Amino acid sequence: MPIYEKRYIHNRPDWTDFEIDESAVASRLREIRALQGRQYGRLEALGFDVRENTILAALTNEVLRTSEIEGELFDEQQVRSSVARRLGIERGGLVESARDVDGVVEMILDATQRYESPLTEDRLFGWHASLFLGGRSGLDRITIGGYRDGIMQVVSGPYGKRRVHFEAPAPGLVQAEMDAFLAWLAAPAVTDPIVMAAIAHYWFVTIHPFDDGNGRIARAIAEMMLARSENSKLRFYSMSTQIMAERSRYYDVLERTQQYSGDVNDWIEWFLGCLLRAIQASEAGLSDVIRKADFWGTHKDVEMNDRQRRILNRMMDGFEGKMQTAKWARMAKCSTDTALRDIEDLVGKGVLARSKEGGRSTSYSLVW
Repeated sequence: MPIYEKRYIHNRPDWTDFEIDESAVASRLREIRALQGRQYGRLEALGFDVRENTILAALTNEVLRTSEIEGELFDEQQVRSSVARRLGIERGGLVESARDVDGVVEMILDATQRYESPLTEDRLFGWHASLFLGGRSGLDRITIGGYRDGIMQVVSGPYGKRRVHFEAPAPGLVQAEMDAFLAWLAAPAVTDPIVMAAIAHYWFVTIHPFDDGNGRIARAIAEMMLARSENSKLRFYSMSTQIMAERSRYYDVLERTQQYSGDVNDWIEWFLGCLLRAIQASEAGLSDVIRKADFWGTHKDVEMNDRQRRILNRMMDGFEGKMQTAKWARMAKCSTDTALRDIEDLVGKGVLARSKEGGRSTSYSLVW
């Protein structure tokens, strides 16, 4: 099939003059703002450690899910450790992280923690380089620190029966398109900052300026714009986690709104809905964080060793089954005698409660 046989939104001479139905998104924006305000209020009422844990969890999920959307699965402990180290969060049990993990973490943290800084071409190239530290995508060598110089198509299906979902602007147009995009980001806002986040994601992914990594960078740009809209480094939700849950719909609406008509309102409506659902989904996680903080507040004066603290935190993180001496020993990597001493000590201090069953069926639960 000849390249550019189809006509896409970027073939329109005025394609970036996005016409937004402000009245259609106004009610959704009010919902988002109200829920954001309530969540931030809950977080501000908590201690520093709780907010720190919330940020760590949200950013860990963001790195994991934005990579998973592209089919790349990272080890959660490595991601959490990488985020914690770069945020200066002191945590026991941090593990070494792989270079590819660190690269995505660096991009996401730069986007969300330095959200006020302009997105320059040099900064964008740095993000791209962080994703492909060896200069390769799989087995293929790609351009790093520069825009693509080849044709870009989004395709699916086996060789010989491939379906072209989208054709990005010709390589000779990429520099001018990106100059216009970065200038728009640097200019004073012309619409609601949350709507700008939706547009920024869409605009960047339409240009598809790099050989690879465009989806992850588009989502990082959206995260940066959302942080700007909130004027806060505090992250309590993960947009990519919700996108992953709705991945099919995400790709469908992107493909449909890339057509020549130039109407992007379906994309904006979906993006705002996805954001609202991401914030709503974070409520359960935030409630768990608050409950955990209440537990440690109740037992703040109880003396315990690091092993006991670590296993208690694991119990609050929703492990399966009942806590018994043998399971404690496995989780703590200690002998059963040591595990039993740890448990009996906490039962005596009112931190754990013993079940009514005796013998080998004896289990233990947290005292909240």
